Amino acid sequence: MAKLEIINLGVSVETDQGTKQILRGVDLTINSGEIHAIMGPNGSGKSTLAYSIAGHPKYSITQGQILLDGEDVLEMSVDERAKAGLFLAMQYPVEIPGVSVSNFLRTAKTAIDGEAPALRTWIKDVKDAMESLRMDPAFSERNVNEGFSGGEKKRHEILQMELLKPKFAVLDETDSGLDVDALRVVSEGVNRIHQDNNMGVLLITHYTRILNYIKPDFVHVFVDGKIAEEGGPELAAKLEAEGYDKYQKAH
Repeated sequence: MAKLEIINLGVSVETDQGTKQILRGVDLTINSGEIHAIMGPNGSGKSTLAYSIAGHPKYSITQGQILLDGEDVLEMSVDERAKAGLFLAMQYPVEIPGVSVSNFLRTAKTAIDGEAPALRTWIKDVKDAMESLRMDPAFSERNVNEGFSGGEKKRHEILQMELLKPKFAVLDETDSGLDVDALRVVSEGVNRIHQDNNMGVLLITHYTRILNYIKPDFVHVFVDGKIAEEGGPELAAKLEAEGYDKYQKAH
């Protein structure tokens, strides 16, 4: 059983107006197989939490710890975090001109496992994963995220996740910009990987629509850089009905 612990985490970022504190003492523990949804208004710090876990250099840790199975994640480089089993699906995946999807995937798998995957099984694994995500086989020869639609970018993120088999996946607004069909396919992919690998999931979203497909065990309301309320799936339904106004007024 793997465990990701976020303990009293504080994070700041440099802006034109000086240093801005964004996270203010976040506590959150995710175990293998658990799905945690983080919901909150724009600017509440949800994406900052995702990028801080992944090791984005823009964000400065001002207090607290992030531990993966007791190991200090904050001492790890970005690639070490990936090797340890952390995966971030970004809201806006970057383009990598000149690098094909197939080369990118095999290079990433080799880096994380420490050895290149056996070619025959690897080709089959990629083909099966692409079929499950309803992706055209020709997609693998395209440059990473170059000219991809929003749905194609998100499917590619889930394809990576399926092949890399992380212990924990942080999904940052994976539902943004997806039509209903793409949302269903992406959600089914997340659910499949979660089940097959007992993966822990931290799902960051504004809206409850993705939670109709990916059922959270726990819901956390994020306001002003900290968790304002926690509960089960019923909390998401309450947020859909009532919005975030009462939390924002309390702050």
